[in-house]
Amino acid sequence: MTKPRIRHIALNVKDRDAVADYYKKIFGLEEKYRGPNGTVYLSDGFVGVALISRPDRPWGINHFGFQVGDVQAIVDAAETTAESNTFGAVAESWIHDPEGNRVDVTEHGWPI
Repeated sequence: MTKPRIRHIALNVKDRDAVADYYKKIFGLEEKYRGPNGTVYLSDGFVGVALISRPDRPWGINHFGFQVGDVQAIVDAAETTAESNTFGAVAESWIHDPEGNRVDVTEHGWPI
């Protein structure tokens, strides 16, 4: 299996448009996609930043994700079960680390 790579970080923000404009202007990130639920997907060409807005969740970093060669191998190594993400722009699964932090795992990556 190839070494897993961090491919995205999801930030839970109050104003996706303002935050997207900030990251595009200050860091030169490129907008790659806007999801039907309003999620804004930005990229530096390698790592994606997803701007979500979930008032029912704490503001700030919501989760991060790895692109892996084999999702099931990661699930097996973590001795856990994965939940399917049917809400995102990219089909993926997520697991939780020992402290409950959400970690997305996908074989297909994100729009970069």
